[in-house]
Amino acid sequence: MGNERPAPWRRAAVVAALMLAAFTFNTTENLPVGLLSLMADDLRVSLTAVGALVTGYGLTVAAVSLPLAHVTRSVPRRYLLAGLLGLLAVGSWVSALGGVSYGVLLAARVATALAQAVFWSVMGPVAVGLFPPERRGRIIGLLSVGGSLATVAGVPAGTWLGGHTGWRTPFALLGVLALVSLVVIGALLPLSRPQDGHSAYGGAPDRRRFLVVLTVTVLSVTGAFAGFTYIVAFLDEVSGFREDAVSAVLLAFGGAALAGVTIAGPLLDRFPRATLTVPVAAQAAALLCLHVTGHVRAAAVVLVMLLGASVATVFMATQSQVLQVAPGRTETALAANSAAYNAGIAAGALFGGVLLPAVGLRGTVLVGGLLTLGALAVLTWPVRGDVQDRADGEGRTSGKGLAGEGKGRARMGQYGADSGL
Repeated sequence: MGNERPAPWRRAAVVAALMLAAFTFNTTENLPVGLLSLMADDLRVSLTAVGALVTGYGLTVAAVSLPLAHVTRSVPRRYLLAGLLGLLAVGSWVSALGGVSYGVLLAARVATALAQAVFWSVMGPVAVGLFPPERRGRIIGLLSVGGSLATVAGVPAGTWLGGHTGWRTPFALLGVLALVSLVVIGALLPLSRPQDGHSAYGGAPDRRRFLVVLTVTVLSVTGAFAGFTYIVAFLDEVSGFREDAVSAVLLAFGGAALAGVTIAGPLLDRFPRATLTVPVAAQAAALLCLHVTGHVRAAAVVLVMLLGASVATVFMATQSQVLQVAPGRTETALAANSAAYNAGIAAGALFGGVLLPAVGLRGTVLVGGLLTLGALAVLTWPVRGDVQDRADGEGRTSGKGLAGEGKGRARMGQYGADSGL
């Protein structure tokens, strides 16, 4: 960050701590889904009320990401991340308190969502800024692995632990993990101004391309969750799986998501266009084929796994592209993409629910596939002077990567006043 390049072991430790923090935030967000009945019974509220702890969390992140990114833009990242992780730890421990009321739990969830909204906007620039510009995509890929592990391991493990020891125990453990990340980042992350370093600004700023990426995020995520929100019912009623088999298919979905980001992450820098276009096309194919062949169990399993690999990879690739084409400060651009993602989740669930009585379970995945085709059309529509063509060319030029250090510093001067969004 800035001109300071820490020792390799310090950089690796900070990235690992950020991966752990991403894992902790994602697990915290979705853990109530696995503990739904336990929490509802203990708190003496309905299942819908506990479900609102997840829905409200996502809507909070969508609503406050951009404003909070702007408010915190001048705070040194070491202090900001320490504060965010401290809020995550406290929120988790408050949730784990014996006798906590639903209202207090809801307040703790909102506070944690506020922290997560800022975390996703600054995590990428902080990690990327520790390394040369040509490794931006690879670092974003590593961070995405940490977030994807929450689906594969975090929520299932938390659900198992909650079932054996009570639903509060997993939240207490998540607070400990947040504290570990806080200590590592507080001790090892260099202290510098947020506007210093190549990661503070896009490698090749392009407002039009940035809007294309945001549109792709909204359409693809809305499409994915229009169908995936009701995937349990789909696998039961359309595919004919038993309850235990449905759980296994969902685990395969998470495993495929992890595999997708692990494979695509190292390719983001070399093939920026393909690593977004291919998963968007794969997501569309998975949803449309589920509509046609979802009644065949083997096909349903393969297609659900393809969907998992695609959804996770699309978001990772859009984050990487935003770092490249951000027209102003990258944390503001990333906050906009995070807001678009969470808004897409809410819109997809709402859209699917509204259409469900009219089109049925098969119809929700069909609508999701058509929305994703819309995202693919936006992404592949010819754009004169497309920045990705330039980025691909730069990536193939030996010794230059996405942007040379000198070019990055000159660009920072040009955009130092921040053009905003």
